[in-house]
Amino acid sequence: MPRSHPASASSGPSPRRGDARRPRAPVAPRLRTPGAAWVRWLFLGALLLIGALLWAPLAQAISQETGSPAAAAREAASAAAATRTGVSQTEGPSGHADGAPGQPKDALELGANVQLPATPDGFSSHDGGWLKVDFPPSVRHRVQPLLRDADTFRERLRDLFGQPVLEHVVVRVARTAGEMATLAPPESPFPKYAEGVAYPGLALVLLTIEPLHPNSVHDLAEVFHHELAHVALNEALQGRHVPLWLNEGLAIHLSGESMLDRLQTLSMATLSETLLPLVQLDWRFPDDLVQTPIAYAESADVVRHLLRTRYSQRFIAMLHRVRSGQSFENAMLDAYGFNVYGVGANSLEDEWRREVAKRYSFWPVLFSGSMLWIGVLGLFTVGYFRSRSKQRLTLERWAMEEAAEQRPKPRDPAFAGRMHIVLAPKPAPAPESIVPEFKKGVVEVDVPKVEHDGSWHTLH
Repeated sequence: MPRSHPASASSGPSPRRGDARRPRAPVAPRLRTPGAAWVRWLFLGALLLIGALLWAPLAQAISQETGSPAAAAREAASAAAATRTGVSQTEGPSGHADGAPGQPKDALELGANVQLPATPDGFSSHDGGWLKVDFPPSVRHRVQPLLRDADTFRERLRDLFGQPVLEHVVVRVARTAGEMATLAPPESPFPKYAEGVAYPGLALVLLTIEPLHPNSVHDLAEVFHHELAHVALNEALQGRHVPLWLNEGLAIHLSGESMLDRLQTLSMATLSETLLPLVQLDWRFPDDLVQTPIAYAESADVVRHLLRTRYSQRFIAMLHRVRSGQSFENAMLDAYGFNVYGVGANSLEDEWRREVAKRYSFWPVLFSGSMLWIGVLGLFTVGYFRSRSKQRLTLERWAMEEAAEQRPKPRDPAFAGRMHIVLAPKPAPAPESIVPEFKKGVVEVDVPKVEHDGSWHTLH
């Protein structure tokens, strides 16, 4: 009888009881995402950059508080307020560098005897009824967009002022800033840095195709609308005085120039509490690299506040009262029901500051150049993680497929339990058959034979 020996079905140590009944499925290997350290450093750099952006306004406020600019601004505001009489003024503080005090630097007043110069030689002319444009023939393609939207902008000004304005305007376009200076009326002031100039008394606007500085931002349509707004306001008020912040702020707001820059400037000034007293902008703007952008942005935003939908009729009423000879402050009090200046009182300035505190608190973080780069970096990071996630899922699917192929097939329950291997004797090998390579056939040949005494004999 053959002997039987218990043994394992596979090589290696003997399995414990029950292992054969419950085979373990192979576990897919754990996959490590490459570049995890690089991603951590990337996020750390982004957090540091965001912290620097949030700290910048506070640092600016601390540095400015050290130099006490707020006290200087309050002193200047008090001095300016002391010179105000509460009536319409025709003269202001002396020492204004460009043009008359209280007038924008690009809206210049001329004497009564100054006449409109003749059209320069070699210039082409376009007569659109109320608008006459003189320009060199080589810049016709730059002038045509101005002509297309001139009527629309004029109607917008008429609706805003509630009366006909811009009855007749002459616009002269130069190729360069130097050529624009030669188009100015004789013996008249001309700001050399300007990209556009308005002479409201003559209803004359000068523009240049190329700015003074080649790398500066120059939008010809915005400059055109800016100067038209100066001329239109002068016509609506019949030359009467309004604060400089209203005159310049209205032109900036209507032209829409430097909108994002003004938004960021106002936001930074709001966070650092460096907004200028509005009374300080009555007659002149500060000549300072930090305060000048704040003055222009603040003026445009105060005008935006005045021109809100529910205040549109009040703005028209205020202009009508100023045109009739009433002072600006009294006209504002009658039309809007509050004073113009003052913080912590029922005034335009206080209402505007409270709105600004809510409106521009976090805009600089969103619109700063660094934050835009952070946004790009964030998009790149999201794309990277999405790509790595898809790759990880693919690798996991491949690992599961390979594990399924390597997993042993389930056994028949009838053969579950202990296994016995029976050793039987090896049978004897069968004899190898020999096959002759070639077997010659026997050929019988007829040979004569004879029989003798009962025996056959072959004849030779």
